[in-house]
Amino acid sequence: MVGTFPFGQPIQSVAQADRSPKRVFVLGVYASKVHARWCDARGTQMVKALGVASEPYIFWRGEGVEEILSTIDVPFDVGRLVPADADLNGPSGRSVDEDFLEPLGLRREDAWLCDLLPHSCMNKCQAKAIRQHYLPLVEQFLLPPVNWPTPPRKLADMTRREEIADELLESTADVLVTLGDYPLKWFGRVFGTKVSLKGYGKDSQAYGLLHDVVIKGRALKLLPLVHPRQADGLGHHDPKWKALHENWVRRVAPAVRRSL
Repeated sequence: MVGTFPFGQPIQSVAQADRSPKRVFVLGVYASKVHARWCDARGTQMVKALGVASEPYIFWRGEGVEEILSTIDVPFDVGRLVPADADLNGPSGRSVDEDFLEPLGLRREDAWLCDLLPHSCMNKCQAKAIRQHYLPLVEQFLLPPVNWPTPPRKLADMTRREEIADELLESTADVLVTLGDYPLKWFGRVFGTKVSLKGYGKDSQAYGLLHDVVIKGRALKLLPLVHPRQADGLGHHDPKWKALHENWVRRVAPAVRRSL
């Protein structure tokens, strides 16, 4: 167990469950979480989207939220947890399937999924919500303490990079798909890749092409793509990267697909 969410659910490491050989290896940043809308005893919203549980599988698609929330004990006087807006649970998982794998003619079953950090991390918005709404109630209602790690300065140390490389070789995949800058910066660069996505070009002629890479003696193809946040226009995103990925889906991915 990595730590504890608000209301006591353990923060779990999430990893690829199906260890059979795959065609591609997809490397993201860190695991997501289940978001709940927290309402007080009168039904007034306190927090629109509070992380309360680890995603049930890597790159979760957002199903089964009500069942997950039903297992979390919330004192009556503290309120209740209900599913957050549908677009707040599982958007990255849906984007991986629809904006990355499907254009390449692949299904989830064809991909080995991995994150630099295999557990959820607390962002600034979550920290603020916990500080303002949860912590003041902990002593009064004997709520479980929160022990939710923030993103570390180094998203992958040498040990973690070795673990990822070993997973990649275990997958037998011929293509490494990186999602955004961080997988390149914290994993790929050790094996000679560019340190960021823009290093491969930020135009329609350069984006989303295959490149050679050698990892632990094995020759592979690298396919550097945007993070799902950019591809699906989630939250704060760069419209130019979104447009480039949309162009890739329409015009470039078919050619890449034929070479896989």
